[in-house]
Amino acid sequence: MGQDEALRDFMVRISHYEQVYEPLCEEREKQLSFMRIFNAGERVLVHRHEGHIQSRVVYYLMNIHITPRSIYLTRHGESVYNLLGRIGGDAELSERGWEYSRALAQYIHEQAIPRLRVWTSQLKRTCQTSELIQAPQERWKALNEIDAGICEEMTYEEIQQKYPEEFALRDQDKFHYRYPKGESYEDLVARLEPVIMELERQENVLVVAHQAVIRCLLAYFLDKPQEELPYLKVPLHTILKLTPVAYGCELEEIKVPIPAVNTHREKPMVSF
Repeated sequence: MGQDEALRDFMVRISHYEQVYEPLCEEREKQLSFMRIFNAGERVLVHRHEGHIQSRVVYYLMNIHITPRSIYLTRHGESVYNLLGRIGGDAELSERGWEYSRALAQYIHEQAIPRLRVWTSQLKRTCQTSELIQAPQERWKALNEIDAGICEEMTYEEIQQKYPEEFALRDQDKFHYRYPKGESYEDLVARLEPVIMELERQENVLVVAHQAVIRCLLAYFLDKPQEELPYLKVPLHTILKLTPVAYGCELEEIKVPIPAVNTHREKPMVSF
């Protein structure tokens, strides 16, 4: 329906609600724990909230908003370690990675995104990828790649040869598996909670991060199950545009025509 008709219909429904709904009152229902949000966040009343879970719910609801916006996600440009098949570390960009850095800056400039903020990890390859973008930038330690512990800077072939039991355990349950002296995807999800909460209250943001990190962010915004999360495809030299809509997010994939290695590992067939 047209915008004017939709607005009239909405206001009629509100008037019906007002006839049958009874607002909570901190005087009459002083024994209850509740939260009231007025005019989509213009004013918030929190009454007798108790405990950690209620505090997290209040924090979340106080930070969401209905302002139209987009969240752009991209991995860093191809790195030297990507070319060598090594995981983790703090490698520099390859020549093609630097090409992507320039192309990303040009794309963002052409979009003329209002009040854009750029968030990166603290690792060289994300900082180098974003350095040409003319927008306020923040470096988040929470956006650093998953910590591979004793397997940092190794290839998967080297891990399989040196730590065959660990390699097999990870294939059996990639979400819960924790690298020795490192992290699991489950740990990474917990680490990213402050980033997600902050994304909920921002307008337009470009996040330049890493494969595992972006998988976690995508799983949150697209409501993907935890068993699917570690295998979401996040190719290099690709921009993922998330636009929140009613009851979810729309995803647009923008491929930048600069070649890069494929770092995706398909879910293995594991027999028990």
